[in-house]
Amino acid sequence: MNEKKWGSIMEAPRIKVNPPGPISSGMLKEQDKLETASRSYTKIFRTAFDYGRNATLVDMDGNIFIDLFAGVSVINMGHGNPDVIEAIKHQTDKLTHITEVPTEARISFLKTLDSTLPGKMRGRSKIFTTVTGGDACELAIQMARFKTGKKVIVAFGGSYHGIAGNIVSATANPHYREYSGNDYINTYHLPYPYPYRFPQKVEPEEMSKIVVEDLENLITDPYAGTGGIAGVIVEPVQGEGGYIVPPKNFLPLLREVTEKHNVPLIVDEVQTGIGRTGKIWASEHYNITPDIMTISKSVGGGIPISMIAYNQDYDKDLPPGFHLGTYRANPLGLAAGNVILQKLKNESFMSDVQKKGQYVIDRLIKLKEKNKYIGDVRGLGFMIGVEFVRNKETKEPYGEIAQKIKAEMFNRGVLIHTCGHYANVIRFMAPLTIEQQLLEKALDIFVEVVTNISKSN
Repeated sequence: MNEKKWGSIMEAPRIKVNPPGPISSGMLKEQDKLETASRSYTKIFRTAFDYGRNATLVDMDGNIFIDLFAGVSVINMGHGNPDVIEAIKHQTDKLTHITEVPTEARISFLKTLDSTLPGKMRGRSKIFTTVTGGDACELAIQMARFKTGKKVIVAFGGSYHGIAGNIVSATANPHYREYSGNDYINTYHLPYPYPYRFPQKVEPEEMSKIVVEDLENLITDPYAGTGGIAGVIVEPVQGEGGYIVPPKNFLPLLREVTEKHNVPLIVDEVQTGIGRTGKIWASEHYNITPDIMTISKSVGGGIPISMIAYNQDYDKDLPPGFHLGTYRANPLGLAAGNVILQKLKNESFMSDVQKKGQYVIDRLIKLKEKNKYIGDVRGLGFMIGVEFVRNKETKEPYGEIAQKIKAEMFNRGVLIHTCGHYANVIRFMAPLTIEQQLLEKALDIFVEVVTNISKSN
């Protein structure tokens, strides 16, 4: 594919028939007959997709959508990126599966990944491959427990680290533990310094100090009730919790205290990584070095791969078969990941991502000033959230309006999604490669939809 010809379908959005159209409706009915009823995204996006080009998707009935969803921040480099597709095709001709033994794709990926790692991780880390983001987080807490010989993991309110295995205890939403079969054990949640909703009325920098002081007390007080801390797991910007950007001093203070007491710091970069925040890793914004870092989502360009990078000293005495999985390090995903990470090393590319993100934030702030239901606009790079409230004084969450906006955006041909403690935050996570013209068009529609729905409430 010639990259010069690649790009979004610029006439998007174009709705020829109200979704779901007849072909999509038929496919949805077949899916209902054959697949689990516990699906969620088919309730949000009621259509069947045919193909995608960069930041646009075409459904089976010919409707063209602008994609501000990116498969939950998986398609950061756009649908059908020609370099990524070419790498996958090339690897397909050679080998599509093998377990652990070296291949050209594996060694190339490992070298490239190491060259991007944040802080002192670069050149001083080992990589341990897994399959999904939750699997990577599961391995991360196992690694911390193995290293320290302790059990308790400290996580944060609003966190999401996965829902399978023991990691479900670190995910804050209790809903995911209802059917997991795992009791809520060996995990302690501290408040995340959420500037808009922190329980104490203090300045943002003080929020961080309060939280980290509480953490240090848990570590040092033998009667704190923890029995010893094995590790701390944190999202540098919370994802499912509401695209919450913590105060600038939070991660540095967290790093300082965990390092002081030899507690492994696990930084979950599953959603914040691969350029989403305007740097390859969100940790780079805070100049910290994690002990363990989880990686997934966009690193495989749509091929499910994940891994942790961790302090090479932790490798000592690590037994064979410490964490297993047949599909770890799929060669297709590694080939795609090598290309993706090489692209992100381009400073001009990342600068463009930051400019796009700032453009979105600036426009959303202007909308907030005019709209009585937008309580907060926040973001880092191209990871941006808009929080809706019934009243700006009381900050009462208004999840219903966020859901209405999401549904109307879909009807107008734009895919967008919500998150947050109260499902009242709309998040912008378009492919990093979205064209400026298309981004402006999507924001025009968002402003119009928000304004119209606000007037009708």
